[in-house]
Amino acid sequence: MIKPLDLKHSLNVQQKLDMKTKPLGSLGKLESLAKQLILIFSQGMSEDELGAADFSVTHPCICIFAGDHGIASEGISIAPSEVTGQMVTNFAQGGAAICVFARQLGWHLNVVDCGILTPPHNNTVIDCRLGASTHSFHHQAAMTGEQLEIGLANAAALVDEELQRGCNLFAFGEMGIGNTTSAAAIFIALSGVAPELAVGKGTGVADDVVKKKQLLIEQALQLHQLSPEQPLDILQCLGGFEIVHLVGAMLAVASAQKVIVVDGFIATAAAMLAVAIEPNSKAYMVFAHCSSEQGHQKMLDYLAVEPLLNLGMRLGEGSGAALALPIIESALAIYNDMASFEEADVTQVVK
Repeated sequence: MIKPLDLKHSLNVQQKLDMKTKPLGSLGKLESLAKQLILIFSQGMSEDELGAADFSVTHPCICIFAGDHGIASEGISIAPSEVTGQMVTNFAQGGAAICVFARQLGWHLNVVDCGILTPPHNNTVIDCRLGASTHSFHHQAAMTGEQLEIGLANAAALVDEELQRGCNLFAFGEMGIGNTTSAAAIFIALSGVAPELAVGKGTGVADDVVKKKQLLIEQALQLHQLSPEQPLDILQCLGGFEIVHLVGAMLAVASAQKVIVVDGFIATAAAMLAVAIEPNSKAYMVFAHCSSEQGHQKMLDYLAVEPLLNLGMRLGEGSGAALALPIIESALAIYNDMASFEEADVTQVVK
């Protein structure tokens, strides 16, 4: 059971933000972000402790979860499934975009094999394999109930390790050829949105392949007869091994009352599942960016959340989440360091 976010300090936090030397609300989303972060970081604090605290991000961590999808065998991507394993090696060697961002911005990076076709020959990759690939979900459930449970437990254990290191801010990326189709299927199953509004080009496929993806999802939904009230069934039938770990990790972070930075299309599908399983988990989520992948803005609308960034990105890997770290740190700096009207001896600006 995930605890609801305790809002007892809400008025004090808002008042402190309002008294900064600026017109009321003039820092926009940075102010609402600062309030959310402080409320999360101050869970369990007394009012005196809140007043004396200097809040900061500590040991931020990104986990990239990788998994292969049986549905990829239907030719729904411009890249073959082997690229998943090749990219995992690239992550481990530090050559991918997410590696560049992690080094630049100060994220600790974990690369996790959740179940790819060819196990990587690199001892820095964490082994959480549930198999070599999921099943094609338009023929049968993507995974077994046992694989689902093990994946959720694996993710919780990884989060616990980072919590022991002192991490209070988590982001999660993914890699898996075919996973935009899986994420779109999850979105449709949860929301009932029409496939043509949820299914996009993924890696950049042609329009006829988009139609094929829609058809495969429609076949899967007809086969499994899933209910939005059964998110674990949706995850088992339509998810990927990496998506199971995304969901498990988000739930574990929310249970620990730390911050979850949600990346793009696939990560938001996982966030939708996490919220459906444990509605209180949403309060601990910061949505980093809006992907240009078809359907992502509709996912954000469904969750009634606003992203911090919109850079036209659709890479995955946790790349958008990584870029949110300086914004998060700036929001905290405003709260911690910006002078109040009284401290600066400035006449208070009245709205």
